[in-house]
Amino acid sequence: MTISLFMTFSDPVGERRIESDDLAAAAALVGSIPEMTEGLLFTPLEQSVDHPHKADGSGPVFALQLRFPDLFACEAVLGRGGVLAGLAAGEGRLTGLDVTHQVMLTRSFPVDVAEHPEGKDPKDTATPCSYLVHYPGPAEDMNAWNLHYLEHHPTIMRTFPNVRQIEIYTRIDWVDRLPSRRVEHMQRNKLVFDSPEALSRALGSDVIKRMRADFVQFPPFSGGNKHFPMLTRTVRPNGG
Repeated sequence: MTISLFMTFSDPVGERRIESDDLAAAAALVGSIPEMTEGLLFTPLEQSVDHPHKADGSGPVFALQLRFPDLFACEAVLGRGGVLAGLAAGEGRLTGLDVTHQVMLTRSFPVDVAEHPEGKDPKDTATPCSYLVHYPGPAEDMNAWNLHYLEHHPTIMRTFPNVRQIEIYTRIDWVDRLPSRRVEHMQRNKLVFDSPEALSRALGSDVIKRMRADFVQFPPFSGGNKHFPMLTRTVRPNGG
């Protein structure tokens, strides 16, 4: 069982951007977190691309997904001291941002080819791009919601051209003492592509029609959903 901690850093005014040196500093901190198996750092696209939900905006200034082997390893780093507490407090260059966090169960689904290609057009392989989606909820019946979504949507997602990863995250109970604001979205999901351009081509394909056809079959829920394409940097433990 893999656990994911999500942290988002949003600018209420919508004008801030994280600079390259800030990103490098955050990556170094993330790499030092005990028992983390992988860290993913998300930043907005440098140039906008077409996708079906552009009206949702550019998303947070910065976001993190930190993977842990189990819930206890994750909770062990969610105390008042340490790296995550400092990040959650919005210290340094992150001062003034709205910081939220949520711990969720990670559900991975197969794709046809998970590896990013090498030696092709650099424009298509420069920086992986993740499509981050969240459903604040609630659903009228969470079990019915999860059953339908998990049984139908990932199968359709797999048919997107050159999708490299499909993950869906569902709610769990957790404890923490972080100073940031807890959120309890009923679900998140993530699709990963080779680049922003590859994401745009995939989401412009006919597969999106099947996604929409399934969407109208979802069990009743409120809260809508949000979709953000984000550049994605991977950080290994201990700066690896």
